[in-house]
Amino acid sequence: MENQIKPNDLILREILPIPDRRPISLTTYDAKDPETKFPPITPLRPPTGAPNVLVILLDDVGFGASSAFGGPCETPTAEKLAKQGLKYNRFHTTALCSPSRAALLSGRNHHTVGMGGITEIATSAPGYNSLRPNTCAPLAEILKLNGYSTAQFGKCHEVPVFESSPLGPFQHWPTGSGFEHFYGFIGGENSQYHPALYDGTTPIEPDRTPEEGYHLMEDLADKAISWIRQQKSLMPDKPFFIYFAPGATHAPHHVPKDWIAKYKGKFDQGWDAVREETFARQKILGVIPPDCELTKRPTEIPAWDKTEERLRPVLARQMEIYAAYLEFADYHTGRVIDSLTDLGILDDTLIYYIIGDNGASAEGTLIGSFNEIAVGEAPDLMTPEFLLKSIDDFGGPKAFNHYAVGWAHAMDTPYQWTKQVASHFGGTRNGTIIYWPKGIKTKGEIRSQFHHVIDVAPTILEAAKLPAPMLVNGVMQEPMHGVSMIYSFDNAKAPERHETQYFEMVCNRGIYHKGWTAVTRHGNLPWVVVGAQPPLEDDVWELYDTTKDWSQAQDLAKQRPAKLAELKRLFDLEAAKYNVFPLDDRKAERANPDIAGRPSVVHGSTQLLFPGMRRIQENAVINTKNKSHSVTAEIVVSQPEAKGVIVAQGGSMGGWSFYAHEGKLKYYYNFLGMLHFEVASTTSLKTGLYQVRMEFTYDGGGIGKGGAVSLYIDGQKDGEGHIDRTHALFFSMDETLEIGCDLGEPVSADYGPKGNKFNGKVNWVQIDIDDKAKDADHIIGAEERYTVAMARQ
Repeated sequence: MENQIKPNDLILREILPIPDRRPISLTTYDAKDPETKFPPITPLRPPTGAPNVLVILLDDVGFGASSAFGGPCETPTAEKLAKQGLKYNRFHTTALCSPSRAALLSGRNHHTVGMGGITEIATSAPGYNSLRPNTCAPLAEILKLNGYSTAQFGKCHEVPVFESSPLGPFQHWPTGSGFEHFYGFIGGENSQYHPALYDGTTPIEPDRTPEEGYHLMEDLADKAISWIRQQKSLMPDKPFFIYFAPGATHAPHHVPKDWIAKYKGKFDQGWDAVREETFARQKILGVIPPDCELTKRPTEIPAWDKTEERLRPVLARQMEIYAAYLEFADYHTGRVIDSLTDLGILDDTLIYYIIGDNGASAEGTLIGSFNEIAVGEAPDLMTPEFLLKSIDDFGGPKAFNHYAVGWAHAMDTPYQWTKQVASHFGGTRNGTIIYWPKGIKTKGEIRSQFHHVIDVAPTILEAAKLPAPMLVNGVMQEPMHGVSMIYSFDNAKAPERHETQYFEMVCNRGIYHKGWTAVTRHGNLPWVVVGAQPPLEDDVWELYDTTKDWSQAQDLAKQRPAKLAELKRLFDLEAAKYNVFPLDDRKAERANPDIAGRPSVVHGSTQLLFPGMRRIQENAVINTKNKSHSVTAEIVVSQPEAKGVIVAQGGSMGGWSFYAHEGKLKYYYNFLGMLHFEVASTTSLKTGLYQVRMEFTYDGGGIGKGGAVSLYIDGQKDGEGHIDRTHALFFSMDETLEIGCDLGEPVSADYGPKGNKFNGKVNWVQIDIDDKAKDADHIIGAEERYTVAMARQ
């Protein structure tokens, strides 16, 4: 019976969904007739032997960070898995979050699926619009339609910002992309203590506070373990596909203090020494060859001995926190893997442990940052004095910290450069471990064939004995661009099959072909957000023979100009094939949808908001930055002392709040968690119906300037003041807007993260910008609100 062919093994799976087939048999009149026979109902399953699949993707971890690849950050889970599996030391990503994830989940190059940059800087160009075409069905959808259970936990940075509102549309959210279950967050980063979470497409709040022990990394592991147990309890014969992408170790670097304490003093020697120590360990481990050369530190990154001596304790603390964060993430990842052991299914599970979606992040300035948003908003405020004063808050709920560039470079040992720099391996090479006892005979070995994140999907399909479909939901599919890695599992000397691969990110470009790489780093440095870029024609190309020069240390461009010209032309051909053109080196400009050309959720100069609207992401709120605007609300005060939030946007690291405090109306502007401004009414709000209003008159003279604030109660001025500095680009990458409360970490210290709900009733809130913010009587009548509502019909 064991060798009997099973019905699911006979299914033709090139067309998805698999067409239902109606049985053609004798039709009887009476079900009790002995001739009445129907074939048994066979639940859809993958072919016999298809494994469970667990893909683990960490965030912003360089090749030289994890102890599994010689780094200073202890990752015992990764090491244990590697001893029973395989290490891949030439596995590559795209150099940035959204593109790597989109490529991983589709098996296609990132520009082909519209993800030439992160979602927040999408344009209308096909390679950069953040819209995965329906010709590129995601892996989760293919597996689900073949009978897999599918679930995602953690970070999803692939939802277009103009589809991230509570009304979607949701086809690019995880549950619209093949995952039957999603628990995590939408966007590039999130507070680990006060995350903006979704269960499917429904926003939810953590069940505990940081003071009660809450941390997102632990929460995600708990939810993944719970889902696995339920899935195997109810459908033990059905394999699962789990994508576990926790968002660690992306900034903010948040981790409990007892984990930080384990690394105290271990980085006092500085990033240059740490880099040398890592390099030596890597050679001992064999993850780099004996003749590998340690590349030079770029002149733009200061030597450790050139840093201010008084600042070194802060710099060392930054790295202690990061190392603890990575070990903490590895520990909870281990808990998820241990749950498979408990259920007796570990050996039948194909595990990918990809240690980073790009190189280590150099987005924290040359001295690090207490609030990483300040890198683009106000680098002048992130002074050594401020960092020294704030040292004890690093890693905790009061900070949104990021380490200094020097540490990022050290975490990419032995390679040049960092995240964003797709031209060099420091931005794209990530240590990867594959474990699958039933599919891999060898253990504890290293594989050095060239591979890329687009190879993950083809590998999983081959392991599950599934074809890449020709049609999905009636749409002809583009072939996958990657190759399966299975050929290398039990053959260390197998010739590599991924022979050509282009790289591009904000015009940092590279091409790999049969051991050679031609690369050019373009324009502004990764930690520079605002500033003019040089002409593309001024870019200088480098040439490396990586069959002899493992780390891209010896530039052969002058010695081999013909080879360089050949590879540059190959880059252009590959780039044209995969939607890379037109090249776009804009950064801050593309954050503005009017410049970038992508759709906006809000149109016009007015937005009307109502009670119950919560967790509205910044891209779904009318943009009040760098312009005059007003906030008007109709409220009912029902208590003797009015208190609580009417409307708030952002959080403790930046934003604004309009609320009642000790009976008075108040407007609070929080600039990066560093500067705080408040304006309060002179009179108290008694019980009754009110229209309250804040008018902000922008000073002008550039972006991020200040302005005058006036408060009005029923059209009468009742308070005024001045805000000296405002956000120019973002309030927050994770905090949101709410009506009637302030979720997450609060904007104002006048109230806490809980119990800040307005104690009366908020009927509506209206935000107006530019000329619409000017109102002669400082009050919005019913006809004006009706006009706003009808303008959207």
